[in-house]
Amino acid sequence: MKDRLAPLFALIGAVHLALGALMAAAPGVFFEQIGPYGPRNDHYTRDVSSFYFAMGVVAILAAKRRSWRVPALVFFLIQYVLHSVNHLIDVGEANPEALGPVTVVSLVLTAGLLAYMLRSARRREETAV
Repeated sequence: MKDRLAPLFALIGAVHLALGALMAAAPGVFFEQIGPYGPRNDHYTRDVSSFYFAMGVVAILAAKRRSWRVPALVFFLIQYVLHSVNHLIDVGEANPEALGPVTVVSLVLTAGLLAYMLRSARRREETAV
């Protein structure tokens, strides 16, 4: 049976590593282009980058280690749902304001992808037993 989830894990890992790298190396660019909410705080942005790096590494490892997939996806899905709710609450606070709805939609779509992946990974585990 072909492993269709491995490339998705690799993609999610790469995206999270790229976001983490941008946040760590250029927090001002991240703030201005992606996360323009509230006052700029480079230290906090770099702190959050460590979280994105960790998620990226776990996703890449889960591409090869199937036993990591369900727990990782449960965590990722919870994080993206909570992140979506936070952005929904602050949807009008972005500058420019149009970025707010775009961010909410992108987070919700990512949560949907993660939910699909979780369902697929759980089915695969159930059929393997």
